[in-house]
Amino acid sequence: MYISRLALDHFRSWDQCIIDIDPGITIFYGSNGLGKTNIVEAIEFLSAGITHRANSAKPLIQAGHTTSYIRANIVENSIQENNLTNYSLTLSSRGGHRIRVNNGKSQYHRDIIGHIPSVTFAPEDQQLVSSDPSIRRRFLDTAAIALIPGYYDLLQRYSHIAKQRVALLKNVATARLSNSSVDSMNDLFTGLEIWTTQLAQAGISITRARLDVINKISEPFTRIYKHIAGEHNDITINYRPSYDEIYRDKDPYDEVIDHYQRLFDGEVAQGRNLIGPHRDDVEFLLNNMNAKEYASNGEIWSIALALKMALYEVISQESEMKPILILDDVFAQLDNSRRSQIIEFASSIDQVLITVAAREDVPQELLNQKTHDSVHFVDVQKLKDFETVIDNVPSLDEFMSSSYERGDVHE
Repeated sequence: MYISRLALDHFRSWDQCIIDIDPGITIFYGSNGLGKTNIVEAIEFLSAGITHRANSAKPLIQAGHTTSYIRANIVENSIQENNLTNYSLTLSSRGGHRIRVNNGKSQYHRDIIGHIPSVTFAPEDQQLVSSDPSIRRRFLDTAAIALIPGYYDLLQRYSHIAKQRVALLKNVATARLSNSSVDSMNDLFTGLEIWTTQLAQAGISITRARLDVINKISEPFTRIYKHIAGEHNDITINYRPSYDEIYRDKDPYDEVIDHYQRLFDGEVAQGRNLIGPHRDDVEFLLNNMNAKEYASNGEIWSIALALKMALYEVISQESEMKPILILDDVFAQLDNSRRSQIIEFASSIDQVLITVAAREDVPQELLNQKTHDSVHFVDVQKLKDFETVIDNVPSLDEFMSSSYERGDVHE
Protein backbone atom coordinates (compact mmCIF):
# COMPACT_ATOMS: atom_id res chain seq x y z
CA MET A 1 0.00 0.00 0.00
CA TYR A 2 1.22 3.49 -0.79
CA ILE A 3 0.02 7.05 -1.31
CA SER A 4 0.37 8.07 -4.96
CA ARG A 5 -0.97 11.62 -4.70
CA LEU A 6 -1.54 14.04 -1.83
CA ALA A 7 -3.30 17.41 -1.86
CA LEU A 8 -3.58 19.81 1.07
CA ASP A 9 -5.61 23.00 1.39
CA HIS A 10 -5.25 25.39 4.35
CA PHE A 11 -3.40 22.74 6.30
CA ARG A 12 -0.99 24.24 8.87
CA SER A 13 1.46 26.38 6.86
CA TRP A 14 0.24 25.23 3.45
CA ASP A 15 -2.30 27.29 1.51
CA GLN A 16 -2.27 24.59 -1.15
CA CYS A 17 0.01 21.66 -1.84
CA ILE A 18 -0.29 19.00 -4.53
CA ILE A 19 2.34 16.31 -4.86
CA ASP A 20 2.77 12.93 -6.50
CA ILE A 21 4.55 10.38 -4.33
CA ASP A 22 6.21 7.19 -5.51
CA PRO A 23 6.38 3.83 -3.75
CA GLY A 24 9.69 3.12 -2.07
CA ILE A 25 11.55 5.82 -0.15
CA THR A 26 10.64 9.50 -0.62
CA ILE A 27 12.82 12.11 1.05
CA PHE A 28 11.40 15.60 1.60
CA TYR A 29 14.25 18.04 2.12
CA GLY A 30 14.40 21.77 2.78
CA SER A 31 15.23 24.30 5.45
CA ASN A 32 13.29 24.43 8.70
CA GLY A 33 9.95 26.19 8.55
CA LEU A 34 9.07 25.24 4.96
CA GLY A 35 6.44 22.69 6.03
CA LYS A 36 8.12 19.30 5.56
CA THR A 37 6.66 17.87 8.76
CA ASN A 38 3.26 19.35 7.92
CA ILE A 39 3.12 17.18 4.79
CA VAL A 40 3.71 13.91 6.63
CA GLU A 41 1.54 15.05 9.53
CA ALA A 42 -1.41 15.29 7.14
CA ILE A 43 -0.92 11.62 6.31
CA GLU A 44 -0.76 10.79 10.01
CA PHE A 45 -4.05 12.57 10.67
CA LEU A 46 -5.78 10.93 7.72
CA SER A 47 -4.56 7.59 9.07
CA ALA A 48 -5.30 7.93 12.79
CA GLY A 49 -7.20 11.14 13.58
CA ILE A 50 -4.27 12.29 15.74
CA THR A 51 -0.60 13.03 15.02
CA HIS A 52 2.67 12.95 16.93
CA ARG A 53 2.24 16.70 17.51
CA ALA A 54 -1.52 17.17 17.86
CA ASN A 55 -4.40 15.35 19.55
CA SER A 56 -7.06 17.28 17.63
CA ALA A 57 -7.54 19.02 14.29
CA LYS A 58 -7.63 22.58 15.62
CA PRO A 59 -3.87 23.25 15.38
CA LEU A 60 -3.81 21.63 11.93
CA ILE A 61 -6.22 24.13 10.37
CA GLN A 62 -4.44 27.15 8.91
CA ALA A 63 -4.84 30.35 10.94
CA GLY A 64 -7.76 32.44 9.72
CA HIS A 65 -9.69 29.44 8.37
CA THR A 66 -12.36 27.20 9.88
CA THR A 67 -11.81 24.22 7.58
CA SER A 68 -8.90 22.37 6.06
CA TYR A 69 -8.74 19.65 3.41
CA ILE A 70 -6.65 16.52 2.94
CA ARG A 71 -7.06 14.46 -0.22
CA ALA A 72 -5.10 11.36 -1.03
CA ASN A 73 -5.01 8.66 -3.67
CA ILE A 74 -4.11 5.29 -2.15
CA VAL A 75 -2.84 2.34 -4.19
CA GLU A 76 -3.63 -0.67 -2.02
CA ASN A 77 -1.70 -3.19 -4.11
CA SER A 78 1.37 -2.02 -5.99
CA ILE A 79 1.01 -4.96 -8.39
CA GLN A 80 -2.44 -3.77 -9.49
CA GLU A 81 -1.95 -0.12 -10.40
CA ASN A 82 -5.65 0.39 -11.02
CA ASN A 83 -6.55 -0.62 -7.47
CA LEU A 84 -6.76 3.04 -6.40
CA THR A 85 -8.94 4.60 -3.72
CA ASN A 86 -9.47 8.32 -3.24
CA TYR A 87 -10.01 9.82 0.20
CA SER A 88 -11.24 13.42 0.56
CA LEU A 89 -11.22 14.61 4.18
CA THR A 90 -12.65 17.90 5.45
CA LEU A 91 -11.33 19.03 8.83
CA SER A 92 -13.55 21.39 10.80
CA SER A 93 -12.57 23.53 13.76
CA ARG A 94 -15.89 22.49 15.33
CA GLY A 95 -15.09 18.77 15.00
CA GLY A 96 -17.17 16.14 13.25
CA HIS A 97 -14.70 15.81 10.38
CA ARG A 98 -16.26 14.40 7.22
CA ILE A 99 -14.73 12.20 4.53
CA ARG A 100 -15.73 10.91 1.12
CA VAL A 101 -14.27 7.72 -0.32
CA ASN A 102 -14.20 7.58 -4.14
CA ASN A 103 -16.61 10.54 -4.21
CA GLY A 104 -19.20 8.47 -2.35
CA LYS A 105 -21.52 9.61 0.39
CA SER A 106 -20.15 11.78 3.17
CA GLN A 107 -19.31 9.91 6.36
CA TYR A 108 -17.48 10.63 9.60
CA HIS A 109 -13.70 10.42 9.53
CA ARG A 110 -13.80 8.03 12.48
CA ASP A 111 -15.62 5.49 10.30
CA ILE A 112 -12.56 4.91 8.10
CA ILE A 113 -9.76 5.39 10.64
CA GLY A 114 -7.44 2.40 10.43
CA HIS A 115 -7.99 1.87 6.68
CA ILE A 116 -4.67 3.63 5.92
CA PRO A 117 -2.27 2.40 8.62
CA SER A 118 0.89 4.35 9.33
CA VAL A 119 3.66 4.39 11.92
CA THR A 120 5.70 7.51 12.69
CA PHE A 121 9.14 7.81 14.22
CA ALA A 122 10.00 11.38 15.27
CA PRO A 123 12.38 13.23 17.63
CA GLU A 124 9.56 13.46 20.15
CA ASP A 125 9.73 9.69 20.57
CA GLN A 126 12.71 10.11 22.87
CA GLN A 127 10.19 11.43 25.38
CA LEU A 128 8.33 8.10 25.35
CA VAL A 129 10.60 6.88 28.13
CA SER A 130 11.78 9.96 29.96
CA SER A 131 8.96 12.48 29.82
CA ASP A 132 5.39 13.01 30.99
CA PRO A 133 2.93 10.06 31.05
CA SER A 134 0.75 11.88 28.51
CA ILE A 135 3.37 11.07 25.84
CA ARG A 136 3.12 7.37 26.62
CA ARG A 137 -0.68 7.54 26.66
CA ARG A 138 -0.58 9.10 23.20
CA PHE A 139 1.47 6.13 21.98
CA LEU A 140 -1.08 3.72 23.50
CA ASP A 141 -3.91 5.61 21.82
CA THR A 142 -2.17 5.72 18.44
CA ALA A 143 -1.51 1.97 18.64
CA ALA A 144 -5.05 1.16 19.77
CA ILE A 145 -6.56 3.28 16.98
CA ALA A 146 -4.61 1.19 14.47
CA LEU A 147 -5.30 -2.18 16.10
CA ILE A 148 -8.74 -2.02 17.71
CA PRO A 149 -11.82 -1.10 15.65
CA GLY A 150 -13.93 1.59 17.28
CA TYR A 151 -11.22 2.74 19.68
CA TYR A 152 -11.01 6.26 18.26
CA ASP A 153 -14.75 6.78 18.76
CA LEU A 154 -14.50 5.34 22.27
CA LEU A 155 -11.68 7.73 23.11
CA GLN A 156 -13.66 10.74 21.86
CA ARG A 157 -16.71 9.64 23.87
CA TYR A 158 -14.65 9.22 27.05
CA SER A 159 -13.20 12.72 26.60
CA HIS A 160 -16.69 14.20 26.22
CA ILE A 161 -18.05 12.37 29.28
CA ALA A 162 -15.02 13.39 31.37
CA LYS A 163 -15.57 17.07 30.52
CA GLN A 164 -19.25 16.86 31.45
CA ARG A 165 -18.43 15.21 34.77
CA VAL A 166 -15.82 17.85 35.60
CA ALA A 167 -18.39 20.57 34.95
CA LEU A 168 -20.80 18.87 37.37
CA LEU A 169 -18.09 18.49 40.03
CA LYS A 170 -17.47 22.23 39.84
CA ASN A 171 -21.20 22.90 40.05
CA VAL A 172 -21.38 20.76 43.20
CA ALA A 173 -18.54 22.76 44.75
CA THR A 174 -20.29 26.04 43.90
CA ALA A 175 -23.61 24.77 45.25
CA ARG A 176 -22.00 23.74 48.53
CA LEU A 177 -20.47 27.19 48.99
CA SER A 178 -23.76 28.92 48.24
CA ASN A 179 -25.82 26.61 50.50
CA SER A 180 -28.10 25.55 47.65
CA SER A 181 -31.40 23.85 48.38
CA VAL A 182 -31.68 20.14 49.01
CA ASP A 183 -33.59 19.69 45.75
CA SER A 184 -30.87 21.46 43.76
CA MET A 185 -28.18 19.35 45.38
CA ASN A 186 -30.13 16.16 44.70
CA ASP A 187 -30.45 17.11 41.02
CA LEU A 188 -26.70 17.65 40.83
CA PHE A 189 -25.97 14.33 42.54
CA THR A 190 -28.36 12.49 40.20
CA GLY A 191 -26.65 13.99 37.16
CA LEU A 192 -23.25 13.20 38.61
CA GLU A 193 -24.23 9.59 39.20
CA ILE A 194 -25.27 9.23 35.56
CA TRP A 195 -22.04 10.75 34.21
CA THR A 196 -19.93 8.73 36.64
CA THR A 197 -21.57 5.52 35.44
CA GLN A 198 -20.88 6.40 31.81
CA LEU A 199 -17.31 7.48 32.60
CA ALA A 200 -16.55 4.22 34.40
CA GLN A 201 -18.02 2.11 31.58
CA ALA A 202 -16.11 3.96 28.85
CA GLY A 203 -12.96 4.08 30.96
CA ILE A 204 -13.00 0.33 31.60
CA SER A 205 -13.36 -0.29 27.85
CA ILE A 206 -10.37 1.96 27.13
CA THR A 207 -8.34 0.29 29.86
CA ARG A 208 -9.06 -3.16 28.44
CA ALA A 209 -8.16 -1.99 24.93
CA ARG A 210 -4.87 -0.51 26.11
CA LEU A 211 -4.05 -3.69 28.00
CA ASP A 212 -4.75 -5.63 24.81
CA VAL A 213 -2.31 -3.38 22.93
CA ILE A 214 0.41 -3.96 25.52
CA ASN A 215 -0.13 -7.71 25.32
CA LYS A 216 0.13 -7.64 21.51
CA ILE A 217 3.37 -5.64 21.31
CA SER A 218 5.15 -7.02 24.39
CA GLU A 219 6.83 -10.03 22.77
CA PRO A 220 7.99 -8.33 19.54
CA PHE A 221 9.13 -5.29 21.53
CA THR A 222 11.37 -7.41 23.78
CA ARG A 223 12.69 -9.41 20.82
CA ILE A 224 13.44 -6.36 18.66
CA TYR A 225 15.13 -4.52 21.52
CA LYS A 226 17.48 -7.48 22.04
CA HIS A 227 18.29 -7.39 18.33
CA ILE A 228 19.07 -3.67 18.52
CA ALA A 229 20.89 -3.50 21.84
CA GLY A 230 22.29 -7.02 22.23
CA GLU A 231 21.00 -10.32 23.59
CA HIS A 232 22.35 -9.54 27.07
CA ASN A 233 19.82 -6.72 27.43
CA ASP A 234 16.37 -7.60 28.72
CA ILE A 235 13.42 -5.23 28.58
CA THR A 236 9.75 -5.46 29.46
CA ILE A 237 6.85 -3.09 28.98
CA ASN A 238 4.24 -2.88 31.74
CA TYR A 239 0.87 -1.17 31.70
CA ARG A 240 0.05 0.89 34.81
CA PRO A 241 -3.69 1.66 34.56
CA SER A 242 -5.41 4.11 36.84
CA TYR A 243 -8.22 1.56 37.03
CA ASP A 244 -5.90 -1.07 38.50
CA GLU A 245 -9.05 -2.92 39.55
CA ILE A 246 -8.96 -4.50 36.11
CA TYR A 247 -6.12 -6.78 37.31
CA ARG A 248 -8.18 -8.01 40.28
CA ASP A 249 -11.60 -8.57 38.78
CA LYS A 250 -12.84 -9.63 35.35
CA ASP A 251 -15.76 -7.24 35.82
CA PRO A 252 -14.25 -4.32 37.77
CA TYR A 253 -17.20 -1.92 37.37
CA ASP A 254 -18.44 -2.10 40.98
CA GLU A 255 -14.91 -1.67 42.34
CA VAL A 256 -14.30 1.34 40.07
CA ILE A 257 -17.55 2.97 41.21
CA ASP A 258 -16.54 2.38 44.84
CA HIS A 259 -13.20 4.04 44.06
CA TYR A 260 -14.98 7.12 42.69
CA GLN A 261 -17.16 7.28 45.79
CA ARG A 262 -14.11 7.23 48.06
CA LEU A 263 -12.57 10.08 46.08
CA PHE A 264 -15.73 12.15 45.76
CA ASP A 265 -14.89 14.94 48.24
CA GLY A 266 -11.39 15.27 46.81
CA GLU A 267 -12.73 15.47 43.25
CA VAL A 268 -15.21 18.16 44.23
CA ALA A 269 -12.50 20.15 46.01
CA GLN A 270 -10.10 19.93 43.06
CA GLY A 271 -12.71 20.10 40.30
CA ARG A 272 -11.27 17.24 38.27
CA ASN A 273 -11.52 13.51 37.68
CA LEU A 274 -8.87 11.93 39.88
CA ILE A 275 -8.92 8.46 38.30
CA GLY A 276 -9.46 7.12 34.82
CA PRO A 277 -7.53 6.32 31.63
CA HIS A 278 -6.37 9.94 31.46
CA ARG A 279 -4.13 9.05 34.43
CA ASP A 280 -2.66 5.85 32.96
CA ASP A 281 1.04 5.26 32.46
CA VAL A 282 3.44 2.76 30.91
CA GLU A 283 6.62 1.49 32.58
CA PHE A 284 9.74 0.15 30.86
CA LEU A 285 11.99 -2.14 32.88
CA LEU A 286 15.49 -2.41 31.44
CA ASN A 287 17.39 -5.27 33.08
CA ASN A 288 14.84 -5.07 35.94
CA MET A 289 15.43 -1.34 36.48
CA ASN A 290 13.06 1.52 35.66
CA ALA A 291 14.31 2.84 32.32
CA LYS A 292 12.91 6.30 33.05
CA GLU A 293 15.39 6.64 35.90
CA TYR A 294 18.36 4.57 34.75
CA ALA A 295 18.46 4.36 30.93
CA SER A 296 21.13 6.28 29.02
CA ASN A 297 20.26 8.53 26.09
CA GLY A 298 21.28 5.79 23.65
CA GLU A 299 19.21 3.19 25.47
CA ILE A 300 16.21 5.50 25.43
CA TRP A 301 16.48 5.85 21.66
CA SER A 302 16.78 2.07 21.32
CA ILE A 303 13.62 1.59 23.41
CA ALA A 304 11.71 4.09 21.30
CA LEU A 305 12.95 2.51 18.08
CA ALA A 306 12.07 -1.02 19.22
CA LEU A 307 8.63 0.12 20.35
CA LYS A 308 7.76 1.62 16.97
CA MET A 309 9.19 -1.37 15.08
CA ALA A 310 7.12 -3.70 17.26
CA LEU A 311 3.99 -1.68 16.57
CA TYR A 312 4.73 -1.80 12.83
CA GLU A 313 5.11 -5.58 12.98
CA VAL A 314 1.85 -6.11 14.86
CA ILE A 315 -0.15 -3.78 12.57
CA SER A 316 1.28 -5.57 9.51
CA GLN A 317 0.29 -8.96 10.88
CA GLU A 318 -3.21 -8.00 11.99
CA SER A 319 -4.19 -5.83 9.03
CA GLU A 320 -2.32 -7.85 6.41
CA MET A 321 -1.08 -4.52 5.03
CA LYS A 322 2.29 -2.88 5.42
CA PRO A 323 1.73 0.53 7.06
CA ILE A 324 3.29 3.65 5.62
CA LEU A 325 6.44 4.44 7.62
CA ILE A 326 7.13 8.09 8.42
CA LEU A 327 10.59 9.13 9.62
CA ASP A 328 10.35 12.78 10.62
CA ASP A 329 13.76 14.39 11.05
CA VAL A 330 15.20 11.46 12.99
CA PHE A 331 18.59 10.86 11.36
CA ALA A 332 20.17 13.87 13.06
CA GLN A 333 19.09 12.43 16.42
CA LEU A 334 20.55 8.92 15.99
CA ASP A 335 24.07 7.55 16.12
CA ASN A 336 25.47 5.50 13.23
CA SER A 337 24.43 2.15 14.69
CA ARG A 338 20.80 3.12 15.18
CA ARG A 339 20.71 4.85 11.79
CA SER A 340 21.82 1.59 10.21
CA GLN A 341 19.14 -0.36 12.06
CA ILE A 342 16.33 1.94 11.00
CA ILE A 343 17.59 1.99 7.40
CA GLU A 344 17.68 -1.81 7.33
CA PHE A 345 14.13 -1.84 8.71
CA ALA A 346 12.88 0.74 6.18
CA SER A 347 14.38 -0.98 3.15
CA SER A 348 11.69 -3.69 3.09
CA ILE A 349 8.66 -1.39 3.45
CA ASP A 350 6.33 -0.45 0.57
CA GLN A 351 6.45 3.29 1.26
CA VAL A 352 8.72 5.30 3.54
CA LEU A 353 8.41 9.08 3.88
CA ILE A 354 11.44 10.86 5.32
CA THR A 355 12.01 14.52 6.20
CA VAL A 356 15.47 16.08 6.48
CA ALA A 357 16.76 19.65 6.55
CA ALA A 358 19.32 19.01 3.80
CA ARG A 359 20.20 16.26 1.36
CA GLU A 360 23.52 15.88 3.17
CA ASP A 361 21.61 14.70 6.25
CA VAL A 362 20.58 11.50 4.46
CA PRO A 363 22.86 8.61 5.50
CA GLN A 364 24.94 7.44 2.58
CA GLU A 365 24.02 3.81 3.15
CA LEU A 366 20.40 4.69 2.38
CA LEU A 367 21.58 5.54 -1.12
CA ASN A 368 23.52 2.33 -1.71
CA GLN A 369 22.93 0.06 -4.67
CA LYS A 370 20.33 -2.02 -2.82
CA THR A 371 17.89 0.87 -2.38
CA HIS A 372 19.15 3.44 -4.89
CA ASP A 373 16.46 2.90 -7.52
CA SER A 374 13.62 3.25 -5.00
CA VAL A 375 14.85 6.50 -3.38
CA HIS A 376 13.21 9.72 -4.54
CA PHE A 377 13.98 13.28 -3.43
CA VAL A 378 11.43 16.11 -3.16
CA ASP A 379 12.68 19.69 -2.90
CA VAL A 380 10.16 21.29 -0.54
CA GLN A 381 11.33 24.79 -1.50
CA LYS A 382 10.27 24.09 -5.09
CA LEU A 383 7.01 22.69 -3.77
CA LYS A 384 6.52 25.90 -1.81
CA ASP A 385 7.32 28.01 -4.85
CA PHE A 386 4.75 26.08 -6.88
CA GLU A 387 2.15 26.85 -4.20
CA THR A 388 2.16 30.50 -5.30
CA VAL A 389 1.17 29.71 -8.91
CA ILE A 390 -1.87 27.52 -8.19
CA ASP A 391 -4.88 29.55 -9.29
CA ASN A 392 -7.57 27.36 -7.77
CA VAL A 393 -8.14 24.02 -6.12
CA PRO A 394 -8.61 21.20 -8.64
CA SER A 395 -11.95 19.48 -8.76
CA LEU A 396 -12.19 15.99 -7.32
CA ASP A 397 -12.23 14.49 -10.83
CA GLU A 398 -9.16 16.51 -11.80
CA PHE A 399 -7.41 15.53 -8.62
CA MET A 400 -8.00 11.82 -9.15
CA SER A 401 -6.84 12.02 -12.77
CA SER A 402 -3.24 11.00 -13.32
CA SER A 403 -3.07 13.65 -16.05
CA TYR A 404 -3.52 16.58 -13.68
CA GLU A 405 -0.44 18.76 -14.19
CA ARG A 406 1.62 20.16 -11.38
CA GLY A 407 5.16 21.49 -11.07
CA ASP A 408 8.03 19.01 -11.07
CA VAL A 409 9.51 18.98 -7.59
CA HIS A 410 11.13 15.54 -7.82
CA GLU A 411 14.76 14.84 -8.48
